[in-house]
Amino acid sequence: MFRPLSIFIGTRYTRAKRRNRFVSFISMTSMIGLALGVLAMIVVLSVMNGFQREMSSRILGMVPHATIVGVNPIDDWQPVAAAALKNPEVTAAVPFTEMEGMLSHKGSMQPIQISGIDPAQEGKVSIVAQHIVQGRLDALKPGEFGVVIGEITARRFRLNVGDKITLIVPEVSTAPGGITPRMQRLNVVGVFKVGAELDGSMALIHVADAAQMQHWQPNQVQSVRLAVKDLYAAPKVSGDIATGLGANYKADDWTHTQGSLFSAMKMEKTMIGLLLLMIVAVAAFNIIATLIMVVNDKGADIAILRTIGATPRQIMAIFMVQGTVIGVVGTLIGGVLGVIAALNVSELVGWLERVSGQHIFSSDVYFVSNLPSELQRADVLLICSAGFILSFLATVYPAWRAAKIEPAQALRYS
Repeated sequence: MFRPLSIFIGTRYTRAKRRNRFVSFISMTSMIGLALGVLAMIVVLSVMNGFQREMSSRILGMVPHATIVGVNPIDDWQPVAAAALKNPEVTAAVPFTEMEGMLSHKGSMQPIQISGIDPAQEGKVSIVAQHIVQGRLDALKPGEFGVVIGEITARRFRLNVGDKITLIVPEVSTAPGGITPRMQRLNVVGVFKVGAELDGSMALIHVADAAQMQHWQPNQVQSVRLAVKDLYAAPKVSGDIATGLGANYKADDWTHTQGSLFSAMKMEKTMIGLLLLMIVAVAAFNIIATLIMVVNDKGADIAILRTIGATPRQIMAIFMVQGTVIGVVGTLIGGVLGVIAALNVSELVGWLERVSGQHIFSSDVYFVSNLPSELQRADVLLICSAGFILSFLATVYPAWRAAKIEPAQALRYS
């Protein structure tokens, strides 16, 4: 089958020769280094995607995607929910009241975010019912002042279901200071564990009890909590709904409370990706050293090709083909191995734990008990494209030097 001269000779130069196998060995090490760099990038970014997915599902499964907050307490939340559900992006709308306060037990205190919920409807917008480790969510009854606390809070205060704890919330008054503390005794009816910081900063009470603590009517709520299909559309969706309801309502969403965390994770992924790209770049630019050695070794061959009619452009193409073959093969091998490793990294870590008898990811220390991984096609394409481009750029200078070799001078000293 016909092949252009540059491709035919360039691919032959990548194979070992009896005269100089050292050059071929250097080519092989460059290829292996590039494959390892691509493999490492794919695996690390997939693991970071997995951690981000776990954080998103756990944290954003607990905090509101968006809320429609009344300037004054909402007397009837159902019309507001009905208006919100007309938006096709909204999947659920439930009553919600939020307060900040302090939990106190036997002289110890900690700040807490109190969420007033309706246990019968909370499953539409939250995953908390799936993560109850003690008690039951439906044990929250109006008027009984029950509370469901996080596992970290329960461990810190050494609380179990049936114990009592004191909630202290600020209350506006006519006293000289303007604010006086209001204390309420709560009964622990459940403990949840989602494996994130919310286990130590969040607690749940019945929405009617929250209204009573705020001196509202039992049916009054602070806001309507929304669940949306696309989390990143929550600011626009909630803003549009609040605008449609009028000036007595305003919108809030998860980007105000948790946005900085997810921005930090996104930046961390970007920075680690750039650092790992340096490994790929170092491996790719090893091709420069390989090709320079090949050019010095093949000086006489280049001169002979020039004397029988090969143009400088063809000579340059020969060595660009050789370097590109090394880069493409190394990148493809690394890409395939990286995809396989990323898809099986959780099983690999589990096997290492069984063999070593040690828990690499203990649920007592980390919020996950295994190594999560999420392979994204865009990451693989980006990494492999970067490997191809860097490999190609690494061939330009050595190939240009080969094209500048003078046949007479090369033959004279060969």
